[in-house]
Amino acid sequence: MKQRIITAIIAAALFIPFVIYGKVPFTLLVLAMAVVGFYEILKMKGISIFSVPGIIGLLTLIMLVIPKDWANEVVHAIGYSSVLMVIYGLVMLLLIYVVLVKNKITFDEVGFILLGAFYVGLGFHYLIETRNYGLEFVVYCLLVVWTTDSGAYFVGRKLGKNKLWPEISPKKTIEGFVGGIVIAVIFAIAMQAIYPFANGYVSLIVITIFASIIGQMGDLVESAIKRHFDVKDSGNILPGHGGILDRFDSLLFVVPLLHFLRLFGS
Repeated sequence: MKQRIITAIIAAALFIPFVIYGKVPFTLLVLAMAVVGFYEILKMKGISIFSVPGIIGLLTLIMLVIPKDWANEVVHAIGYSSVLMVIYGLVMLLLIYVVLVKNKITFDEVGFILLGAFYVGLGFHYLIETRNYGLEFVVYCLLVVWTTDSGAYFVGRKLGKNKLWPEISPKKTIEGFVGGIVIAVIFAIAMQAIYPFANGYVSLIVITIFASIIGQMGDLVESAIKRHFDVKDSGNILPGHGGILDRFDSLLFVVPLLHFLRLFGS
């Protein structure tokens, strides 16, 4: 616990200034985190990010993560008309590579690489888009994720009796799941009272409940992936916390969701 707290304080001290400043430094930081997260998910499958498939997957990830205006500049520079065409070209390269190496890398592995790129890439892309839309919104996202996580942990330890999904995450409880939602709603209301940013308390509460649930599902998805590959943590870059995916698994689900709900615009 002591190591977790120390790491959390140091990580927050490094991360928060980037969040506040935003712009290019924040974008580059998020891109770097996405690359590390992609490395972690490939490592679980035993695929090197420095292999040909890994590099093609990495290029796909980058095209998915970077802001739209950056992506459009890249696309136009290489003579294409859309980002989708570039990504499609990278997918074709991966499939052609399977044939060239005579199935030394399988179609299943290609699918894993591409799904990993979309899973990690789009989540972090929308984190960048959220910050570009407004500091208060990315603060809200982080607040919901962090308070849900903390609330679920402490309520689960204190009151937890009924297992939520023992086959996926043995320590999570139904009481902790509900407690995380309640704590997130309380903090969201407090934020709205201090700095009004949402269109009323009712819509804020509904969205926060939904976001808290989806965030916890994101956490369970990451747990399911790790259990499938029999690993404890996605990485070890954050002592006491694991890897980038271990810390951002909920956010990768919450931020795109809030965009799809048009809370932050298109």
